[in-house]
Amino acid sequence: MSMKTLGQAAHPMEEAIEAVIAKAPLFRGGVGMVYGPVSGGISNENWRVTATDGSGDWFVKIPGNGTEMFIDRAAAFEASQKAAAAGLGPRVYDDLAAEGVEINDFMADRRPSTHSDFAVPENRRAAIAAYRRMHALPPLAATKTVFDMIDEHAAQAADLGAPRFRDHDWIMLNEAMARAALMASGLDLVPCFNDPMPGNFMMGEDGSILLIDYEYASMNDRCYDLGIWFGEMFFTPAQELELIEAYFGAVRPEIVSRVIVHKALADVKWALWSMVQLKVSRLAFDFHKYGMWKLMRFRQITGHADWPGHLRTV
Repeated sequence: MSMKTLGQAAHPMEEAIEAVIAKAPLFRGGVGMVYGPVSGGISNENWRVTATDGSGDWFVKIPGNGTEMFIDRAAAFEASQKAAAAGLGPRVYDDLAAEGVEINDFMADRRPSTHSDFAVPENRRAAIAAYRRMHALPPLAATKTVFDMIDEHAAQAADLGAPRFRDHDWIMLNEAMARAALMASGLDLVPCFNDPMPGNFMMGEDGSILLIDYEYASMNDRCYDLGIWFGEMFFTPAQELELIEAYFGAVRPEIVSRVIVHKALADVKWALWSMVQLKVSRLAFDFHKYGMWKLMRFRQITGHADWPGHLRTV
């Protein structure tokens, strides 16, 4: 990674991280500090700041343009603190937390996972163990279910004049049926991670997994957390059943259906999120393609002959 010192900024994003380094007490006015970009995020501007004397190494997240529309930074900070206290995430600093800037210890002794890592059964089991720890954290102040997320993004997309899905009405009809089924059965609210991109699972040489990036964390249904992770990793049906058994101790039809229905709902949430990002983000990322990819899987799940049965079983 090419690192720079204060005063070498060449564009607005570098100017923003230099301003953070100069302001945060942790960085001592920038004296002896170098910085460089951290790749992988699709919402924010991520950086590594390192003290040249070896006294510190940090990850810094500067909120992406427009992310205040769907991220509560105070709630994210609370979740990060609780995860750190439980040994599930890195130490978090409050230097500029009031301004929405996140500063954590940089986990140089760990690496972000990839999709292929979770083809290994031991890694899947380590991730399920991390989810069980996440769901056992003390309750979070913010409750935000997948339905709250969908409603929020749908309203934002309409306000911004974002592209409308070709089969929008059909998608939202299936969302409404899933909502009615799950609300009738009741939601099982626990502290949820809600953002299982592979890079958010930090793997250690000992095989353990810690979680980073709690900005979407909230009280939500635990089966949403599992469903969105299963979908993100493209697990096979057999792998999903293995993980459900590892988490719950048994495979029950209603749990399988709840996970599958939440997997479909997660795709609606992230497809709508993508349309919002398409209008507000300044990151170089193809949000339209990302959203359309999510909807491909939603159509696959809801178009399957088993979909009505899952809605009845939850």
